[in-house]
Amino acid sequence: MTHTMREKQKLINRVRRLRGQMEAVERMLEEEKGCAEVMQVIAGIRGAVNGLMAEVVEDHIHMHLAAADLSQKDRDEAAAELVDVVRAYMK
Repeated sequence: MTHTMREKQKLINRVRRLRGQMEAVERMLEEEKGCAEVMQVIAGIRGAVNGLMAEVVEDHIHMHLAAADLSQKDRDEAAAELVDVVRAYMK
């Protein structure tokens, strides 16, 4: 993922926010907070993970599928990788 270096800090910040949200869920469970509160935070985490995945997928498309200097073989390989990842993500 060397091409993500320009986005590195942005992605790291997203991951750190996700970690904070997960820690919040852990605290809520330890403190026996209400189910609705916990589910709200979990829903936020899911949205944050989806946003992170969207950023990485978008970067993959731009760098490995849409770049003008790529060979068809490189594009085909990148497309196959993306399909595999999206299928796994959707399970």
